[in-house]
Amino acid sequence: MTVFGKYSTYYNLLYRDKDYQGEADYIESLVKRFKPEAIDLMDLGCGTGRHATILARKGYKVYGVDRSEEMLAIAREENAENPKFYCGDVSNLQIGQKVDVVTALFHVVSYQTSNEGLMGTFKTAYDHLRPGGIFIFDFWYGPAVLSNKPETRLKELGNEDVLLYRFALPGNRPNENIVDVRYKILVKDKKSSEVEELSELHSMRYLFLPEIRYMLQSSGLTVEYVAEWLTNEEPGFDTWSVVAVARRNN
Repeated sequence: MTVFGKYSTYYNLLYRDKDYQGEADYIESLVKRFKPEAIDLMDLGCGTGRHATILARKGYKVYGVDRSEEMLAIAREENAENPKFYCGDVSNLQIGQKVDVVTALFHVVSYQTSNEGLMGTFKTAYDHLRPGGIFIFDFWYGPAVLSNKPETRLKELGNEDVLLYRFALPGNRPNENIVDVRYKILVKDKKSSEVEELSELHSMRYLFLPEIRYMLQSSGLTVEYVAEWLTNEEPGFDTWSVVAVARRNN
């Protein structure tokens, strides 16, 4: 079972307070600014398809890609033909479809912890873009991660069936620019009072603009815009999440 395997069962509950609508609106604003004639979009690392579904409702033809069959099963339950979902690794993918926009949201790029994984993901974006198309992605911003180091966090929530407690225990690997986030999840069934315990390791790479520009340029993509995620402010030492827009050169 992959990362987000068993975790996928409770994924939408864990992120029910995430503003998918606001984030999709923000992505649309970037598309209208940098590729206003866009008609179709591919969402890499689409998870349970929340962003993809909203963007499809906005009128785009959407293709979602994720390597977790468990996550995609949830996405397909909630959608018909648009979006269309594919299972595959975003760092090594060919689905034979060209689009105007490729997205990789909720730090999908930072899940690529090796140079090979990053370059492969950027190549995937390039290969599936038409000339002049744009690649929109967000990532953990290195200067902020090093200035405001990750801390242990507890998230408590529930629904009519379960109570859920998630502990996030981070550990930094400074010589590799990676934070290992160990998730421990306790799920209590409200009816039976039985408790299920889950654990997963999510390794995240924090990135710096010079390496991103170099890798994108090496992949045939040119950075046109960088800003703090959702605010469009200039990134700084307190900006954990940054968005970039890159264009396919030819």
